[in-house]
Formats: sequence, C-alpha cells, structure tokens
Amino acid sequence: MTAAVRLKNLGIELSSPQTPIGNFSNFGTTGNLIFISGQGPVDAHGQLQKGKVGSNVDVETAYEHARLVAINLLSVLQFSIGSLDRVKRVVKIVGFVNAVSDFERHPEVINGCSDLLVEILGERGVHARSSIGVGSLPNNITVEIEAIIEIYEGEGVHD
Repeated sequence: MTAAVRLKNLGIELSSPQTPIGNFSNFGTTGNLIFISGQGPVDAHGQLQKGKVGSNVDVETAYEHARLVAINLLSVLQFSIGSLDRVKRVVKIVGFVNAVSDFERHPEVINGCSDLLVEILGERGVHARSSIGVGSLPNNITVEIEAIIEIYEGEGVHD
C-alpha cells in the first residue's frame, strides 16, 4: 500500500509547509539525505498548539501534538521530493518537549510522531530517535521535532 493510500485511509491531508519563522529553510539536502528543520504542532486550521507538558498540557494531548508534527514533517518531505514513495527510510528524528523540570515521560510524547511515521511509511518509518525535555520552545509550542530522511535516487528535490 502506498503512503498516499495510507494517508487517505487515516483521513490525513498534507498541506503546503508552514513558512519558517526565521532566516532558514524548512529542509536542506546533501546526497540522498534530507534534513528537515524543526517543525511544530500546527493543526488543520493553522493554529499552533501551545503549552507546557506536565503543567497545562497532559501527556495524551502532547502525544497528539507530536502526531501533528509528524504530519507537518511529511508535508515538508512531500513538498521537497514530490512523493512519499521516494522515501527509503526515516533515519532519525529528534524531538524536543516543552515540559516542566520534573517531567520524565518525553519518549511517550514523541511516540506520537514515531507511531504516525510507521503507520504511513511502514518499516521505512522506523528510525533512531532522541527525546529531549526543554524549558521552552519558540512561540511556547508543546513539541518541536526535526528529521533526517534518506530517499531513493531519482528526480532530485524541489527547492
């Protein structure tokens, strides 16, 4: 089953990537690797999901926010390579959780992203990962996740 079919079956539509909030690009490439800049949890209405996990955001909600980030990562990826079927594998993701200082469940939050990547890409979505707690994130978002993706050789990427 293709990634597009899996997305459709889950009722997920990929949109155009969000404009970066600084002087950087959503992605960079070298060889067959795509480095996707940190993405935040932006919902289908363009709203940032904000808050501090362990204070005003619970683990289950933060997990859903990490799923939103996975959708945004896939949007950037599809924009850059044209088709998610060109993905050879997700090499690594790094997830940052805006959490209170004694919060310990960072991996459970970032599982939201990891789980969706595997749902959409199958075995190609299994990756190495780091889950890191931080005291704050830009615009007070709950999670930020960056990714390294290996693609099959082909037509190149969209600049």
